[in-house]
Amino acid sequence: MSALVPPTTEQPAATPPDVLAAAANAAAASFAALEARLDYLNPDDRELVRRAYRFADQAHLGQWRKNGEPYITHPIAVAAQCAEWKLDAPALMAALLHDAMEDCGVTKLDLVEQFGASVAELVDGLTKLDKLQFTTREENQAESFRKMLLAMARDVRVILIKLADRTHNMRTMGDMPRSKWARISTETLEIYAPIAHRLGLNQTYRELQDLAFRHLQPWRYSVLAKAVGKARHRRRDLIQKVQNEVESSLADAGLSARVIGREKTLYSIYRKMDDKHLSFAQVNDLYGVRVIVPNVVSCYTAMGLLHQLYKPVPGRFKDYIAMPKVNGYQSLHTTLVGPASVNIEFQIRTEQMDLVAEAGVAAHWLYKQGENASGHEEDELDSRWLQSLLDIQHETRDATEFWDHIKVDLAPDAVYVFTPKGQIMALPQGATTVDYAYAIHSNIGDHTVAAKVNGEQVPLRTELSNGDVIEIITAPVSSPNPAWLGFVRTGRARSKIRHYLKTLAQNESVSLGEKLLAQALRSEGMDRLPADNEEAHATWDKLLRFTGNRSREELMTDIGLGKRVASIVAKRLSSLLVAEGVKPDALMLTRERFTEHEKLSQGAVVLDGSENASIKFATCCRPIPGDRVVGYLGRGEGLVVHTEDCGVARRLQQKDAERFITVEWADEPVRTFPVAIAVTVVNGKGVLARVASSLAAAEADIVHMGMAEESAQDATELRFVITVRDRTHLDNVLRHVRRTPSVLRVARTQ
Repeated sequence: MSALVPPTTEQPAATPPDVLAAAANAAAASFAALEARLDYLNPDDRELVRRAYRFADQAHLGQWRKNGEPYITHPIAVAAQCAEWKLDAPALMAALLHDAMEDCGVTKLDLVEQFGASVAELVDGLTKLDKLQFTTREENQAESFRKMLLAMARDVRVILIKLADRTHNMRTMGDMPRSKWARISTETLEIYAPIAHRLGLNQTYRELQDLAFRHLQPWRYSVLAKAVGKARHRRRDLIQKVQNEVESSLADAGLSARVIGREKTLYSIYRKMDDKHLSFAQVNDLYGVRVIVPNVVSCYTAMGLLHQLYKPVPGRFKDYIAMPKVNGYQSLHTTLVGPASVNIEFQIRTEQMDLVAEAGVAAHWLYKQGENASGHEEDELDSRWLQSLLDIQHETRDATEFWDHIKVDLAPDAVYVFTPKGQIMALPQGATTVDYAYAIHSNIGDHTVAAKVNGEQVPLRTELSNGDVIEIITAPVSSPNPAWLGFVRTGRARSKIRHYLKTLAQNESVSLGEKLLAQALRSEGMDRLPADNEEAHATWDKLLRFTGNRSREELMTDIGLGKRVASIVAKRLSSLLVAEGVKPDALMLTRERFTEHEKLSQGAVVLDGSENASIKFATCCRPIPGDRVVGYLGRGEGLVVHTEDCGVARRLQQKDAERFITVEWADEPVRTFPVAIAVTVVNGKGVLARVASSLAAAEADIVHMGMAEESAQDATELRFVITVRDRTHLDNVLRHVRRTPSVLRVARTQ
């Protein structure tokens, strides 16, 4: 979307008075400015594009850009960029109409009637969401990006048009108020440029970076541009000499080649200076040479000839032909020491590789007649990343979270690893074995228990390096660990793990919520919840309107997570049932109320250690079977179990007593529980080993170990977190440790 002046009912005051300027504007606003670029379209398609132009011209009538040009010049410029990429007629029509819905009051239905569903869907994907729906600018922005990226995943033409739109806006940024420069330039640098890079649109990527840099840091841009200009003048002869020598060397070997000198962009120079803390004089690879050869074999031949001509810089050779970048980029890169000891980067590639390198996904565009006029083939576009957006969306409902996931995937750097069968996989820099597992398949990621890198078992958080061979070991009973979120790198892995954990938490919270509500309803004299069927639909519907929940499952989840108090919901449900003729059981009502003073509200929950997400054991007191315990229904965190004498629990009881429920230990817990102990020992050699051995002999596993920061010279306090079955087992452990030589005291701590 571009800056515009709202339409006026009178003759617009913004119309330039100068006759020459008016004539120039008229020329820029005419269809002729675009028509010359449409020679690849057939006459029928050109007429469709002309119709879209007339519609857009009429819709934007009376609107002017900040520089005084008719607003239609912006859609024409966007469509012209799309025409350079040889996009099809629907894409060009959408480019001309891309602001019509947002700025002119045109509806999607209007576009469907005029130009068909395909064009309307493209325009809708490019249209931002209504800002009134959101409380913050960030929320609106995140949701709008999500909409655009999901539309892009379905049809890549959406993002191509958007990138053309953003490029033209950046080219004309000088006409915008300076107060907007920083925000728009930052957005371009962080979002649109990485997307262009990810799609292989390198020319657009470089231009967006330079334009953003120019408006984000004008002074630095200006200084750097002057410095590069001076260096260009000094080194023009040098680059010409290198080109002549390379052409001559390749020709002598009978190799047909096109040699092009190129210059680093200002932004890439600035980044290199900033990242490596260099002065401009220390950046010695300002220039590069591109060598275009007929075929792949010639690429490697040319590289050999260049290495004979100039000395290569060690460690600066990269083969992106054998292992292409994630965006499809292929080329040989090598840095050589040229004349006057100047480092020069050479890029060696075929004509096809060069086309893909500059135009990326647009280079793959297939303009087809007839039924396949949509113009894209997913396989040929290599849309794995685009499709992964849909996977992430399926598991992430929050727009900001969705955007956080995919930001990582826009990182340009990648590592190349191998499967045990030799297949190459590209992953972001810093990716771990868990990222690799999820990249193969979500089921493999979910059931990962261990990993081997180059035949050796490694921790799951191990970061991968180029050339690593990865083997994932799975187990059917294994499931994602919340700790994985602390080190995974890819958006796909992060979204899959979070989705699993959220689903698990919800399922368990639903079960706990049902249990709590049923128990609270017994206090109202009702022995069971209404059935979840058509007969009780009206009752549940009234209850949901009262609580504000969208479904029965959501209500149970809220109760299980402590967002709603079961006793309050039960009272409302009871009144609804009474209104429908259900009578409370007098005996049950009397019994429940008679015993109410003996227990905390809402009934009892039995704990056996199988609980996962919905029930947590407090780390402040670490309850174990045999302890007298209480349960606190936290606000949004589910049921938290404390010991009865826990100081935290007592403070909560004083201010939030209605949120406490009775909890009881099962007769046979199914796992061990962590507990903290403090062991005071006499300093000496081997003391720690003896204490650890004593704990092991008592069948207690050490989970964590620490020492007091300041201690007496002759004694030290060792702090352990160990796992035990119950109080009896803990007492046995403490006895074992007390009998250990050098141990002065041992006690349970909080």
